[in-house]
Amino acid sequence: MSDLVADIELDTKGLKCPEPVMMLHRQIRKMAVGEVVKVIATDPATMRDIPSFCEFLPHELLSSSVEDEVYLFWLKKGQR
Repeated sequence: MSDLVADIELDTKGLKCPEPVMMLHRQIRKMAVGEVVKVIATDPATMRDIPSFCEFLPHELLSSSVEDEVYLFWLKKGQR
């Protein structure tokens, strides 16, 4: 369990690739630089897709974990 605090929580449980990343992309556009979003997902593909999203775009993956088949990610919005 992470001690990170998120400004926004994005629940994508039950959604399959590419929907979680599409929702994350829409959410990040609305956020201010430096804000943190916590993504909650159940699609195992997010373990690959969300780190790739952060590498492709200037966002920082602060932490990720798996708890009972739920995937958790904390991302900080970078500058574009």
